[in-house]
Amino acid sequence: MQKKLYNKEPLNKLLVVNKPMFISSNSYLNKIKRKYKNKKAGFSGTLDPFAKGCLIVAFGQYSKLFNYLSKTPKTYKAVIWLGATSESLDIENIIDINDERILNQDEVIKVINSMLGEISYTPPKFSAKKIDGKRAYDLARAGQEVEMKKSIMNIYDIKFLNYNHPFITFEATVSEGSYIRSLAQLICDGLKVNGTLSYLERVNEGKFFFNNEKDLNPLDYIDLPIIKYNGTKEWLDNGKKISIDYLDKKDNGKYIIVFDDFFSIIEIYENDVKYLLNKVTLNV
Repeated sequence: MQKKLYNKEPLNKLLVVNKPMFISSNSYLNKIKRKYKNKKAGFSGTLDPFAKGCLIVAFGQYSKLFNYLSKTPKTYKAVIWLGATSESLDIENIIDINDERILNQDEVIKVINSMLGEISYTPPKFSAKKIDGKRAYDLARAGQEVEMKKSIMNIYDIKFLNYNHPFITFEATVSEGSYIRSLAQLICDGLKVNGTLSYLERVNEGKFFFNNEKDLNPLDYIDLPIIKYNGTKEWLDNGKKISIDYLDKKDNGKYIIVFDDFFSIIEIYENDVKYLLNKVTLNV
């Protein structure tokens, strides 16, 4: 059965998929693998099951590029449900729903705008944060007490979108590792109300936006300088060690060497050159 579902030929492909609500990122990746009939694929930036939106997926060799892709900042559209209380700070673990007072919209806008900049927050106990080597959500689901340490996130941009009681809609552009569920709680704290996140959509990750699963050229999304190589292409083709004398830059750092059909990512350190990724095929 597996042979019929998947192609034997490896596929190099970089794209953005639009993960729907109420499915895990891993489960949706499996659907994408079957769609493109290739088993070797990965994604970057896990979305919670209740969240939807931009998910970067890479097949084949391109799955090794995640550490080099320009994926920040990230923008999210979110809705707070006033009066709802949840253990996970989202609609997956609602434990209570009560009427909440109607707010003044100007007050809502003021509190949302006050979140701009660097803020301290407590990550949700239902999160992928590790505590003594274990995921916090595994401990929380097992009923164990979870004490989360304070963290910092940067809010580069935040704006009020709508208030239709009991729902507040806002959009935030944030740093890597930020938790919008925690940001929503800070907004609720500022308004002195109870609430939880009822909707979360990731609009983009850095330069990555959903565009009908269009094939992307990885070179357009790798935030490293291109370095000129004056030696023989076959040396990189065969993975042989290259000399710094054949490079037009000698400074320490990570660089890309590009040919018509493949590229390599190298690192220069104290006049020594090593491959970080060699011969990544270009097929776009």
